[in-house]
Parts: sequence; structure tokens; C-alpha cells
Amino acid sequence: MGYKPGRCLLKQRLREIGKTQQWLSEVTGLSKAQISDYANNRKVMKLSTAKTIATAIGCNIDDLYEFIKVG
Repeated sequence: MGYKPGRCLLKQRLREIGKTQQWLSEVTGLSKAQISDYANNRKVMKLSTAKTIATAIGCNIDDLYEFIKVG
């Protein structure tokens, strides 16, 4: 049994702390386009990127995605 990332929850996490994708781009050094791709489920974050984002917004990596059981 394992897990795969489902829907990205980045938009919700940012809304909860009253921050924008622009702000996240500025504090992480990631491009606005990259952050938009993650937030709109066009791309899945690498582990290192998820850690960077989670640290910036004060949450756990697990809080960035809905995870789906596989197997």
C-alpha cells in the first residue's frame, strides 16, 4: 500500500493565512508561474519544493495535498 498526491491544497492554505501566490513567490524564490501550476493542479511539487513551500506558509508537507491510497 502507498499514497499518491491528489488535489493540491495550496490555494486553501494561502487563503487560511491571508497570503497570495505573489507573496509566496517572493518569499520562496519560486516563479509565479510555478506556484500557479502547483495551485491549479497542472504540476505536482517535488519533495524539496513542497518542503520549501510548507516551511514558508507554516504547515506540514501533508497539508499541501489530498493524498490517495493506492494498492
